[in-house]
Amino acid sequence: MNIKIITVGKLKEKYLVQGINEYVKRLGAYCKFQMVEVPDEKAPENLSEAQMLQVKEKEGERILAKIKEGEYVFALAIEGKNPSSEAFAKQIDQLQIQGKSQFVFVIGGSLGLSSEVIKRSNAQISFGKMTYPHQLMRLILVEQIYRAMRINHGEPYHK
Repeated sequence: MNIKIITVGKLKEKYLVQGINEYVKRLGAYCKFQMVEVPDEKAPENLSEAQMLQVKEKEGERILAKIKEGEYVFALAIEGKNPSSEAFAKQIDQLQIQGKSQFVFVIGGSLGLSSEVIKRSNAQISFGKMTYPHQLMRLILVEQIYRAMRINHGEPYHK
């Protein structure tokens, strides 16, 4: 199985990098893992609706350029389904049974994802109605992917 996370922007916070690296190391026993960062679009603090749309579209083009044909894409979107850890693990397991082995998770920039990225996605998932910094979301997502691997292999995951 191959898992790729595509994110917008560079991760600078050392504590987040260390946490992500720890889970990436652990994931090595279960899958090939890749983190892909695309540049964020520079924009002023106060944007009009049209400017926000333009920023999301430019970031979306960069994201879509990193997605290959045949990859199963999960977009992280607040309006997506909010599965439990067990349901998320089962979804990945069921997709593998159906022959899927290339998974992509997309985390947008601070303004979210473009409609084109949402259209390209096969599923939208949410980690609740709360808003998280997209840098922190990387760590949360990697941990949940690791947890799903443990669940699907019948290993303890709650510690």
